[in-house]
Amino acid sequence: MGVLDGKVVLVTGAGRGIGRECALLAAREGAQVIVNDLGGGVEGGDEGSAGPAEEVVSEIKAAGGEAAANSDSVALASGARNMVEQALDTFKGLHAIISPAGILRDKMIHKMDEDDWDAVIDVHLKGSYNVVRASIEHFRDQQDGAYVLFTSTSGLIGNVGQANYAAAKLGIAGLSRVVAMEGAKKNVRSNVIAPFAWTRMIATIPIKDEATAARMDKIRNATRADQIAPPAIAMCAPGAENVSGQIFCVRGNEIFLMSQPRPVRGMGRADGWSAEDLVTRAFPAMAQDFFGVEETSRVIFSADPL
Repeated sequence: MGVLDGKVVLVTGAGRGIGRECALLAAREGAQVIVNDLGGGVEGGDEGSAGPAEEVVSEIKAAGGEAAANSDSVALASGARNMVEQALDTFKGLHAIISPAGILRDKMIHKMDEDDWDAVIDVHLKGSYNVVRASIEHFRDQQDGAYVLFTSTSGLIGNVGQANYAAAKLGIAGLSRVVAMEGAKKNVRSNVIAPFAWTRMIATIPIKDEATAARMDKIRNATRADQIAPPAIAMCAPGAENVSGQIFCVRGNEIFLMSQPRPVRGMGRADGWSAEDLVTRAFPAMAQDFFGVEETSRVIFSADPL
């Protein structure tokens, strides 16, 4: 018996990395799984291959599970519709979508061109919208459905060289929040995970010095893709219906509930603010509560992962 017995789950980007581990665990927990993966490179833009998705399906079937491969692109609305239709046609249902599919095209913003921006936004942010839009009416009609979308500390906190990725990932957090709010009365849940895990995307980060190399070794050994899968599966399981609209960070064997934007400090003037008053009074008074631009995830998560 598994926590997903009788459920049908679609996992995007499931040929490798986090998606693969989520698909494998979903199957072990009793779900029938649509294994989606375009089979493209880390930067996207290539034709892709059905091979990675089919390999995961073969592994699931060899272990006694049920799965079917899909090689459509999440960046296309038609691709997302095909995935949902395949689940309904093949397994006669769909109860959850786990969507970590993604690419990277890292550049400083002053060197980033429009193609780099559009490609990352299309796969991450539009891709998340596409899978939600393709399935949301089905979830609402059956009054049961769970989304596990993927954000990043690059969006929640920031990371140099990832303006496109950060914008997409923070957008996904906003998308998930509204999906959760709008779906609450229909038992449609949505949460996001910001994962720390060594994947082929992380492996593309340039190593320029010994300190970076040492840090990468720690990440590789202490934060694995398989550690992200249990929280993702749990958010889709019966008994977790009250978990919705949340942002979680998963790092190694740790799970963090992240804060969401709320007022930190407020000031008011009955006669309104002038620009000079804001510069000389309001901003200095608020400065002690500012978030520093140096506060990367390495500063905020200062201790090594468990």
